[in-house]
Amino acid sequence: MTTFEERERAFENKFKHDEELLFKIQVRRAKLLGLWAAEQMKFEKPEADAYARAIVDADFEEAGSADIVRRVCTDLEQHGIDISRHRVEKEAEHLLQVARQQITTQ
Repeated sequence: MTTFEERERAFENKFKHDEELLFKIQVRRAKLLGLWAAEQMKFEKPEADAYARAIVDADFEEAGSADIVRRVCTDLEQHGIDISRHRVEKEAEHLLQVARQQITTQ
């Protein structure tokens, strides 16, 4: 194997690793946002865990966090919780950093 092929393989492996890491971070962020929203809605633990899983599933609807923010806002509104979309977006941003820290320190 030539040096160029070795470098190419190393770059491909790094790209694959980085993409897998990003996926794990986004899934963790969705779960954390779901748990945060469940806490706002005063769900008990089993219901909160189920809700967090539903938010993770909702995250696969479209790229980015718009799908989970929309879902959480709708659910909060249906439960009579007055939290702005902006606040949910800020919480999602904060939890992305928390998820990144959690995943990279595992």
